[in-house]
Amino acid sequence: MNHISYAYGKNHFALDGDLQILLKHYWSDYSKHKAELLEFGEYVGRDIYETVYHVDHDARPVLISHDLDGNRIDRVRLSPAQRAVLHHTAHINRPPYEGGSWHHHYALGYLIGDPGLYCILTITGQTIYAIHKYAPEFAEWKEQLLSGEAYGATWMTESQGGSDLGANLAVATKDSGAKWHITADKYFASGAGLTDYAITTARPEGGKQGPKGLALFLMPRINSEGDLNFHIRRLKDKSATRAVPSGEAELNHSEAYLIGKAEEGIYYTLENLTVSRLANAMGAMGTARKAHLEVLSRVHRRTAFGKSLKEYPLIRRDLTDLAVRLAGGLALSFHAIDKFDHAWNVRPPYTSAYHYTRFLTHVAKNRTAEHASAMTAMVMELFGGLGFLEEYGISRWHREALITPIWEGPSNIQALDFLETIQKHHAHETYLEEFIPLLEMAGTPSAKIAQQTIEIALEKMNTLSIPEAQWYAKHTLEKIADATQVALLYSLAKTGGQRYEKLAELYAVHFIRQEEYPSWAMTDQEVWGTNISD
Repeated sequence: MNHISYAYGKNHFALDGDLQILLKHYWSDYSKHKAELLEFGEYVGRDIYETVYHVDHDARPVLISHDLDGNRIDRVRLSPAQRAVLHHTAHINRPPYEGGSWHHHYALGYLIGDPGLYCILTITGQTIYAIHKYAPEFAEWKEQLLSGEAYGATWMTESQGGSDLGANLAVATKDSGAKWHITADKYFASGAGLTDYAITTARPEGGKQGPKGLALFLMPRINSEGDLNFHIRRLKDKSATRAVPSGEAELNHSEAYLIGKAEEGIYYTLENLTVSRLANAMGAMGTARKAHLEVLSRVHRRTAFGKSLKEYPLIRRDLTDLAVRLAGGLALSFHAIDKFDHAWNVRPPYTSAYHYTRFLTHVAKNRTAEHASAMTAMVMELFGGLGFLEEYGISRWHREALITPIWEGPSNIQALDFLETIQKHHAHETYLEEFIPLLEMAGTPSAKIAQQTIEIALEKMNTLSIPEAQWYAKHTLEKIADATQVALLYSLAKTGGQRYEKLAELYAVHFIRQEEYPSWAMTDQEVWGTNISD
């Protein structure tokens, strides 16, 4: 492993100063869990690194359709190393349900970094979430999922629908008892062949059309008669996220149980999407951090024209960009997580605090995915021609990062949902109440520009017709994201010191003013440097 990764064998928590500052800033119980995080950081840098590279190159999940006696089982065979890691990391889903915090869960997911491995854990976590909040009668299944004895999944996508859940054709019919039966093709089913309990959307027979006619159901792999409850047609071929088996699930009169109230199913589904979109943001930034760790060691070790790479202004400029994006994206993600941690127990009809959480989640999910794609591409470039070779592992992180803008809804969907939180729920009013004072408190010219960016962007959205607002929605989403990161980096200076004021200034110059980073950063190793040296 030492020959394909500079980050192997290192403690990924100990090396991550930004994560430590953010947890100290947002999580009141951080000090109680620091030793655990250090231990997990060691495990991530060793066992998980070995496993994700092994799975990616040599041991992808394989679908086994029949057992030795010829019985249909539709199970995936995993590498023993992957199965061991999944069992060892199942605990990351426990904290929110045992008196803990979502900060805890998402910090562990970020440290894992690998989107495929984390996907298995987060879709299991979403199944736990639905049971815990709306179907407590299935507490026994919930405990199996929490313990790592079983895996969950979220099967919503159908080929004709994609992100348009209202176009789904799945139909649910009720029998004389509590059971329902669903018939559908779930076209892109993550966790296929691994799943023991899935949550899935379907329209109760005779129900209204559109997304509000959908209910949410819990579906076991084995039905009450002891038979296989659904079939996996095949696994998808993918260029990235190879650790998670994704395939096509055939539901043919499959046994299922209604979660909560049928008429609130779309709201439960969107709640689960909020959980996964925050995970998407952490997966994006975790992937970016893995690439960042690789390049920080590389520029210390590699020489060109008689000097180490880190001595060159152009290299330092790129390291500055990586540091700014990473700190900004992490701050944005953890701020959204903090709001979710305070609002997640709310049920329909939701409070303004919950709508504000959704507002921030769309902002964070969208911009962190863009940061991760840009960062991993830049790291490949900094490795030169070697960056494209599989034996160096950098191209893998870029492959993984490229999926984060697509999973859990691409930018078009994030923009539309973001727009809904403004036009229907007025979540931007809460946002303005929080962020304008933060920027006024910073009091710098850059803070003033960020404030003006926010005010102009949101004022414009309120004056446009619906089609025009949709036309500008992605642009507005990005503007709000950038100004928000400036404000949050300034606020982090109270916890993390002057470095975060510098990062706020740099972020504002480059992403809001659209200017090159100022040259003073060239000699400021506090901005772009690290304690990594070999």
